[in-house]
Amino acid sequence: MIAVVPDSFKGTLSAVEATEAIRQGFKKGFPGARLRLIPMADGGEGTVDALAKSCRASIQEITTIDPLGRPITASYALNKKRRLAVVEMAAASGLMLLAPEELNPLKTSTYGAGLLLRHAIENGARKVILGIGGSATNDGGAGLASALGVKFLDVNSCELPPGGEALKRLSRIDVSNIDPQLKDVELLVACDVDNPLFGPNGAAAVYSPQKGATPEMVRSLDKSMKHFAEICSEQLNSNYADYPGAGAAGGLGFGLLTFCGATLCSGVEIIAETIDLRERLKDCDLVITGEGRIDGQSLSGKTPVGVAKIAKSLQIPVIAISGALGENYGKLHSVGVSAIFPAAHGDIDPGNLSSGAFERLSATAEQIARLLYAGQLRS
Repeated sequence: MIAVVPDSFKGTLSAVEATEAIRQGFKKGFPGARLRLIPMADGGEGTVDALAKSCRASIQEITTIDPLGRPITASYALNKKRRLAVVEMAAASGLMLLAPEELNPLKTSTYGAGLLLRHAIENGARKVILGIGGSATNDGGAGLASALGVKFLDVNSCELPPGGEALKRLSRIDVSNIDPQLKDVELLVACDVDNPLFGPNGAAAVYSPQKGATPEMVRSLDKSMKHFAEICSEQLNSNYADYPGAGAAGGLGFGLLTFCGATLCSGVEIIAETIDLRERLKDCDLVITGEGRIDGQSLSGKTPVGVAKIAKSLQIPVIAISGALGENYGKLHSVGVSAIFPAAHGDIDPGNLSSGAFERLSATAEQIARLLYAGQLRS
């Protein structure tokens, strides 16, 4: 039995599509191979689709808003029997929803992601896995908290407008109308960074430039986050500003800790536990995994490494396929990846990587399958 457990190939293929590409390649190269298809994720792009399939969840579409407050349709996954929901904040509050000229972390908000979370809770979810990668925001999670009933007020008791910039005028936080169902929800946040809320390594300094922030904006947002943390400490007796991961997703980690009682966890570990990956690998002879890029940084919580660690503990060899190989990719051999194959071959348009991505991955999988088949003939 061969387990096929890839993550998405970012910007080109979802985890479900990557799994199918590998399956088709193996069908050509090793027709008799028995495959167990397990699309995987680490809490980032494609988590909902991957877990919807693995957890037999249905896709729920709702009307919410994008980071600038415009109505959009977004979705999450729900298994009603298990009362389990999988939500990606980026589906409503992500960078991918904005044109480059629209990026403005002073104004963007996580309110839309809060509407997704609220809908899942109202729909019966009592365990929620929330992926927070890919945000366009730096509002400390205030937008999400607002969608759950929290009010952020200025000195005149007027509600603040959306966005991180407004938080420097925060005077009072009213949590009296926060959704009472939150206390019955286990909220697990897929978070693989350890940045604090503010300071040199905080949300604004490290991440807001990629969301459109100028140096002046970075300084303004950092002051807002510091003030926000001070008010939360004074009025709510909540002190999560320095908690590892508080600065994730523009401070959303901080907001989830402060207002939702969330637990920040390794994304791969949450997903693996949720889909019972260890049990599903126990009778396998080989694991095929992969993602869009593999390099030395993959050791810090990426899917192929998480999968390999579980497989290694079960003494199962692992082969990884990558869209591209970066510096120090060989470090993955130390955590149980036996071999790594790049899928980038032939003529590739750098401006359109998605073109032919399925075929390239399938072709690479076919060659791996042919090698395995040849080895079987000699055994």
